[in-house]
Amino acid sequence: MTGPYSAAFPALGTTARVLVTEEAALGPATELLRTRLAELDRACSRFRTDSEISALHRAAGREVEVSPLLADALSAALRASWLSGGLVDPTVGGSMAALGYDRDFAEIADGPAATPVPAPGSHWVLFEPARRIVVLPRGVLLDLGATAKAFAADRTAAEIAHRTGCGVLVNLGGDLAVAGPAPAGGWKVAIGDDHTDSVAHPDTTITLTSGGLATSGVARRTWRRGGRVVHHIVDPRTGESADPCWRTVSVAAESCVDANTASTASVVLGVAALDWLRSRGLPARLASSRGAVRTTAGWPEDRRERAS
Repeated sequence: MTGPYSAAFPALGTTARVLVTEEAALGPATELLRTRLAELDRACSRFRTDSEISALHRAAGREVEVSPLLADALSAALRASWLSGGLVDPTVGGSMAALGYDRDFAEIADGPAATPVPAPGSHWVLFEPARRIVVLPRGVLLDLGATAKAFAADRTAAEIAHRTGCGVLVNLGGDLAVAGPAPAGGWKVAIGDDHTDSVAHPDTTITLTSGGLATSGVARRTWRRGGRVVHHIVDPRTGESADPCWRTVSVAAESCVDANTASTASVVLGVAALDWLRSRGLPARLASSRGAVRTTAGWPEDRRERAS
């Protein structure tokens, strides 16, 4: 049998998958990924009363020294806000709660319509990275969901590669990072509009040798409020679910966090995402809610387009 060798398990409300180029590295890589994701959940989950973020919310208005892990995750989220001009914002916790996403997704029930709550903006987060001090004003609620999994993919892939010396791919529900020496021909990644069927029936396959890839979509995490379908990607400017112009957006970048920042921002931007991505030279695939596919910056042509 030849590699890559893979393992998968449920984590963070999705499927965590690790692939390595050396069979002996699979066990240690899997255990390390399990450990790091459990640590991330304890630090960043807004649904756990014992998480660091929940403690921050309870300490509103006061200085809190956070762990190195939460400090790094928050730094990544604030950088994403800066890079996206606020289109990806870590202060959407109140917006999410108003939409009904105030518990694990599996526990969300349909409910009545609610008044949308725009995000206050990341400039309200007072953060001193050197001292790891955070102050949240009252009413500012963090949600690192847009960047935390991508942050974990980047960080853990790099750590596994460093420890094992082999090539690594970490995929956390569509947030994907690679590190170490890639297998011959690179990592082949199947992409499709149906996340559950993309491997068996991909619309396109790309090759990665470094960096990250992220896919953001509006079709899977949906529920109803006041008879209207809403989803988990929020426009921070309005507090509403972003208009579902794009069913999925996939972006490749130098890191998974940068890729996820761009894919999430593109969902929020709607049709304006094409020019936004092109101006940044980011390869991307955007599938509309009507089935049309647009690409930017050299993204490979879809198989279904070549066949037509």
